[in-house]
Amino acid sequence: MRFQCLVCLVCLMVASLAYGQAAPPATPPTAGAKVETNATTAPDKAPEVKVGPDDPVITVKGLCADATLQGDACKTVITRAQFEKLANALQPGMPPSVRQRLANVYAQFLRAAPEAEKRGLDKGPRFEEMMRFSRLQNLSQELNQALQEDSNKISNADIEDYYKKNEASYEQATLARIYIPRAKQAAPSPVTPKTDAKAGEKTSAPPPPPPTEEQKKADEEAMTKVAADLRTRVVKGEDPEALQKEAYVAAGLAGTPPPTKMENKRRSTLPPKHQVVMDLKPGEVSEVITDPSGVHYIYKMIGKETISLDSVKQDIQATLSRQRYSDSMKSLQGNVDLNDAYFAPAQKPGGVGSIIGGKTPTPPNPVGGVKPPAPKAPDSH
Repeated sequence: MRFQCLVCLVCLMVASLAYGQAAPPATPPTAGAKVETNATTAPDKAPEVKVGPDDPVITVKGLCADATLQGDACKTVITRAQFEKLANALQPGMPPSVRQRLANVYAQFLRAAPEAEKRGLDKGPRFEEMMRFSRLQNLSQELNQALQEDSNKISNADIEDYYKKNEASYEQATLARIYIPRAKQAAPSPVTPKTDAKAGEKTSAPPPPPPTEEQKKADEEAMTKVAADLRTRVVKGEDPEALQKEAYVAAGLAGTPPPTKMENKRRSTLPPKHQVVMDLKPGEVSEVITDPSGVHYIYKMIGKETISLDSVKQDIQATLSRQRYSDSMKSLQGNVDLNDAYFAPAQKPGGVGSIIGGKTPTPPNPVGGVKPPAPKAPDSH
């Protein structure tokens, strides 16, 4: 039972290392080379290497192939070169903390394996089936690594071609946006003195009843007219900041309205229904855009420019890399029928990664190890 637990432990650890690391493989340190460390910025960096390639890094005492050896003479020694060959095969650039855990588990495996062989546990259909599945798993991981490396091979011509085909998405604009609330806000209850109140004491009147559906509709229609009027005045050249304040007053909103100026906006950073404003020319004003919630927006294009290819080169590289990796993986997924009479139909089958290592393969980083930027959330309205 203990041996089985160790097997489960290392399988989960090794598989998660193979699938869970998104960073491209790092080059292992050259034998005998010194690796600088900075404990304040990267605590998991390898310390200065002072161990030669043929120096022992793991010594398992009392374990030897020659049964005639006794005492200190019976031991199994793993050199740095041998251990790094294993560690780099499992995960190139494995962090020191993970290497230490691997060393402890590996040492226990070295002790457990001979005992298992003595019992003949390496023979029989059960062991053969486990080895068959292990081979499939390793081949799958090797293929995943190869697909990641292939998807990172993006040429400058590929990047330039993508940029030209999607040049509109790299326009950057400065806009003025006016926000018009959907409906008027209910006025607060007035503070009035009560006849039985003490001298100098004031109390609030009871809250007004909630507006009827007819009142709500009338308020919304009134704000729709306000929005149309404000757009006409923006077209005539009135200041959007002043008109934004009027929109707040018309809606009965207290407080300072949001600023209207929006800088460095790209098509992808705007809500889908608002992206049409990127087609405006400088000085032009959009129609009133009404969201499904009923809120109104008016945009004025102040100016726009196209971002240079050099500025977005890494973004394009990351996008193409993700697309190629995704396209490659599609051919390996799907087209599987499961017998609902055997498998629980209520439980949707997970990907291979949910069984092997607990994680599905992650898309690769772009060439050079630069992580693709996280998608920006649309501006709040």
